[in-house]
Amino acid sequence: MLAAAIQGFLLGASLIVAIGAQNAFVLRQGLARRQVFAVTTFCFLADALLIALGVAGVGSLVQSSPGILFAVTLAGSAFLFAYGVMALRRALHPGNLSAADAARSTLGSALATAAALTFLNPHVYLDTIVLLGSLSARHAGAARIAFGAGAALASALWFYGLGFGARLAAPLFARPAAWRILDGAIAVIMASIAISLLVQLF
Repeated sequence: MLAAAIQGFLLGASLIVAIGAQNAFVLRQGLARRQVFAVTTFCFLADALLIALGVAGVGSLVQSSPGILFAVTLAGSAFLFAYGVMALRRALHPGNLSAADAARSTLGSALATAAALTFLNPHVYLDTIVLLGSLSARHAGAARIAFGAGAALASALWFYGLGFGARLAAPLFARPAAWRILDGAIAVIMASIAISLLVQLF
């Protein structure tokens, strides 16, 4: 069981530790210190749910329903483009984060964005439900559950570490130029992912 848990942890970590739309959003929330616990907890629980579905064998259903992936990919691409445009606008008009800025960011809007970046990204289904689910099938019984638990633990450590660890870089982001660079990078990441999704789709 321990070997299966370690295997799941390492594989889960290798899939999640990448610069993507969801991670970029968590990083920005952490730097701004806005709804960090709620956002990181949501991202972790969403990952854990998808991993559990994969371990339970839902991956075969997703693979046999190309229409679902098509719809999610199209919606995800549109959302990523829109979010990228917002990040580009912030990059062109940077400024220090103030109490007024924080007040305008509500818990509902933060969670809605986190949900969209999570569930409108088809790669999350391929990584968690299909890939992790398929690999967990090599284990049986309790070892299979341990594999999924290891992958979920990697997700928890990553999201909480990224969200709460971001504040260590807060002094750097007291300068508008740093926010310009971060938002510019986020805009490029969002646009790149959206384009890659459309290329794969058509």
